[in-house]
Amino acid sequence: MKRLPSLLAAFLLVLALPALARAQEKAPVVAAAADLQFALTEAADLFTQQTGKTVRLSFGSSGNFHRQIAEGGPYELYLSADETYVFDLAKAGLTLDEGKLYAVGRIVLIVPPGSPLKPDGSLKDLAAQLKNGTVAKFAIANPEHAPYGRAARSALKSAGLWSEIESKLILGENVSQAAQYATSGSAQGGIIAYSLALSPKVSALGRFDLIPADWHDPLRQRMALTKKAGATAKAFYEFLQSPPARGIFKRYGFVLPTE
Repeated sequence: MKRLPSLLAAFLLVLALPALARAQEKAPVVAAAADLQFALTEAADLFTQQTGKTVRLSFGSSGNFHRQIAEGGPYELYLSADETYVFDLAKAGLTLDEGKLYAVGRIVLIVPPGSPLKPDGSLKDLAAQLKNGTVAKFAIANPEHAPYGRAARSALKSAGLWSEIESKLILGENVSQAAQYATSGSAQGGIIAYSLALSPKVSALGRFDLIPADWHDPLRQRMALTKKAGATAKAFYEFLQSPPARGIFKRYGFVLPTE
């Protein structure tokens, strides 16, 4: 008779395991480029409203996520701001396939209140202010692992400003952190993702202007399911290709595939 409690507990645990597995499966971890902070959060909320399923969003630099997935990270879906990272993981056999192009991003010059800089996407005013010595700090994402940082560097080189501004740069770990630096008073301005600048939270902190798209390589953003993907991650992946999700991306300034 003394064994009954332990047997009952074991029986109840067996019954609970499917429910626990379903609960865990309902919340896959999604690795997402930092420029998606607002757009993807909105899309995930809509996905939950429509399906009752949830996902856990982790935002950061695409390059860092690429490394983490290659090292066995727990992510089931990867949304990169640089499609070459997805192609690399697919070649290594770590994703189900080469995924889908979900958006093409843009960059902007953003300046906080009180800055001597004008929100001039041609960067002519930035050039003038650099010459005058009124720019001490300027924020971009780290080009070593952040696609939006590489785009910012290319734009500054296209404008002939890289050598002059390089020593004044504050590098964000990702483009979201660069936006914080550019709008918090830590810098006179910065180059960030258009999608972040369009969000109510960031647009209230500064003025911005689009930088010519041909000043940098296209920010072709691709997503793919990893080999760890379960049913909820796959459902979210499909949802992100649906008209409601595409509409959200478009509102945040992304150029959509086929458009």
